[in-house]
Amino acid sequence: MLQDERLEAILLYLKDHERITIETVCEINNVSKDTARRYLIKLEELGKVVRIRGGAKKLSYSNELYDYSQRLHMSSTVKDRIGEYAATLIKDGESLILDASTTVQCAAKYLKTNNHTVITNSINVVNELVRKDRIKINILGGTLDPQHQAIYGSRAIKDIQQYKVDKCIIGTCGISEEGISTSIEEEGLLLREMIMRSQQTILLADSTKFNKLFFQKVCGLELIDTLITNEKLPSNLKKELSRHSVEVIDITDHSLSPQIKK
Repeated sequence: MLQDERLEAILLYLKDHERITIETVCEINNVSKDTARRYLIKLEELGKVVRIRGGAKKLSYSNELYDYSQRLHMSSTVKDRIGEYAATLIKDGESLILDASTTVQCAAKYLKTNNHTVITNSINVVNELVRKDRIKINILGGTLDPQHQAIYGSRAIKDIQQYKVDKCIIGTCGISEEGISTSIEEEGLLLREMIMRSQQTILLADSTKFNKLFFQKVCGLELIDTLITNEKLPSNLKKELSRHSVEVIDITDHSLSPQIKK
């Protein structure tokens, strides 16, 4: 049996079981314990399993729910740096969609260009932009979610469908080989519409989002143009993003004065 077939045998076992032991890996693949451990390490690198003492368990969907203030303070320095870099990619006069991500709020804070029309569903993004000159702000209609300081619902989706913009800047709860996802169904539906209404989509995601999969899928990786992050990507994500021609910007490798293509 080839290695890929043996890895698949492990994943098939985990479809019907919560976890698998080293001994079971040895039995179903007829290999030594050292080889079994290497297989589990490989599957973890691929984002397929989580290794535990004595074996591994299946990768389950994340259900983390935090309110806006909690999210704002999680990895706050990293989010600030990602947002600051993202702001340097915006040129004067561009029309923008900004979502309700805390990292996108940081991008709004550092925005120094002018003559923008900005469409957003975020109360906090509005608060950042209202202090700046020569920026027109269009707020989506709908129902305010006070926990996340964002506007969602069918009205917001209907509103966003009326626009076509140069760039869409969004965050995510998780990015995996399957795409980007969120724990809030209404947010996922709105984010997908935001992406469909833009010429270019820029995703802001710190390393805590790598290989995480949440309840509501937003889109596949093929709809993302640029990813801005703060660490080297896991090998499986790097491969998939490259396959879909996604530009990956690791802020640790860049200054805050990128050469903007005209």
